[in-house]
Amino acid sequence: MTPHFETVKSFADVPIKEEGVQTEEFLLASDGLVAMFDLLGSGVFGFVQADIKSNIAGVRQEYDSARAESATLEDLVRQEHARKAKRGTQCLVRLIRGLAFTCLALQTMQTEPNCALHVCFRRAYDVVLRHHHTFVVRSVVTLAIRAVPRRDHFYAQICEGGDGEKFEAELKRWLVGLDAIVQRMKIFLAEGGYGRV
Repeated sequence: MTPHFETVKSFADVPIKEEGVQTEEFLLASDGLVAMFDLLGSGVFGFVQADIKSNIAGVRQEYDSARAESATLEDLVRQEHARKAKRGTQCLVRLIRGLAFTCLALQTMQTEPNCALHVCFRRAYDVVLRHHHTFVVRSVVTLAIRAVPRRDHFYAQICEGGDGEKFEAELKRWLVGLDAIVQRMKIFLAEGGYGRV
């Protein structure tokens, strides 16, 4: 069986043109991320996964309602605001937050090979999401992060028996693509007054 990471749309392959990030390809790559968390099985990442799934659905609903005017994420936001609506944009802001959290955690995992995986995710949470959450949510997230699997288990599950070096290279490429999207959208959303990631 082909490992999951070789079968899903990579953020590295999501076209970013002058007019913006291509919506349909972005949503497909986001779906692939959610499915990646399924491989871990234990529900440890359930808090991230549920949030990302819900926000993908909100963005996709907006996209499906106006595909011709929403070819890029930027166009989706603009056309929605022109109609004085905001649900899709709010979902996109939260989705970009979730992706920024995941991206930073996995970047730390790659750049600091001796750092425990739960530490990588805790650091990312503290930087990206903590200030958006109440005390109760922070407590739940802290417990969930403590249950993150060991690095070797995480890699074994994600690689699904595939080539570890190939996975490392593809993950790096995937993260570069994801980071480019996150940084572009953070700037666009903030400068347009649409929301802060």
